[in-house]
Parts: sequence; structure tokens; C-alpha cells
Amino acid sequence: MTLVIAPLTGEHAEQALAIYQAGIDEGNATFETTAPTWAEFDAAKLPEQRFAALDADGKLLGWVATTRVSDRCAYAGVVEHSVYVHPDARGRGVAGRLLAALVESTEGAGIWTIQSGIFPENTASLAVHARAGFRIIGTRERIGRHHGVWRDVVLLERRSPLLT
Repeated sequence: MTLVIAPLTGEHAEQALAIYQAGIDEGNATFETTAPTWAEFDAAKLPEQRFAALDADGKLLGWVATTRVSDRCAYAGVVEHSVYVHPDARGRGVAGRLLAALVESTEGAGIWTIQSGIFPENTASLAVHARAGFRIIGTRERIGRHHGVWRDVVLLERRSPLLT
């Protein structure tokens, strides 16, 4: 499969938000219940660390994006990320390629830790993150309610061997 990794921009907005909503609708991707507007998404995500995976026809197959964990200077090198793949493109290496692009970008930007919280039921995401060098830090038990049900979140991080 031909796959191009490019910056995720406003030209991908409609497709990116549709992929996000598909993940939301499946129930094991996030506590969110609806995708944000593009303006909200764009304002929240760091522009230097967000990427699109495109097929040969320019169709968006998935995306990865980061947010700052804190404004405190001690956490300047720590980001939280999300990665979403179109349901029809899963199992084809899209998430792995997006995570590789993210790692390369963050290391080049002096970011030493990428973290994420993943529902334990999302075994595919946990597996792709393990292959990308993320390790499980622990589980936050019953951390939040999702559709009226208490959910656990597995905390993962990838520490850069170049910057730590």
C-alpha cells in the first residue's frame, strides 16, 4: 500500500474529524462523545507534531496529533498524543507509520516524552504502541465515566533515548 505521511492541515479537516468521530462512535477510543470543530481541534493541537497518513489518491487514512501536557517549563518536553485510523485502513500499518513520524518529529523538537491514555479494551492500540516503543506506566482505575460506565485508562509513555 502506498502511504504518504504529511502535515495534518485544514485541508484534511473534514476527513480527520470523520475519522475521529468513527473512533468515538466505536466506544473504546476516548471519553469524548463528539468530535470538536476544526477550529477547536486546530487550536488544541501542536501544529509541528501532527501528521496525516494519505493514500496514493490523497484520501486520509489516519492522523496523529499532540497537545502540551502543561505550560510549566519543567514539562516543556512532554506531550500527550492521539492517533486515529479510518476503520477501512486498520491492520495495514497506518498507525505504526504515524507513530514513527511523530517520534522522529518530537525528537527533532527536543521533546523527550510522549504519553497517552488508552482504554484497556483497545488492545489493537496497546499493541501498536508497544511496537512503537511505548511502555505501560500503570492503570488509572475508574478514572472517568463514559456513557454512564466507569472506565479504566492504561497510561503509556515513550521516553526518547536520545534526549533523556
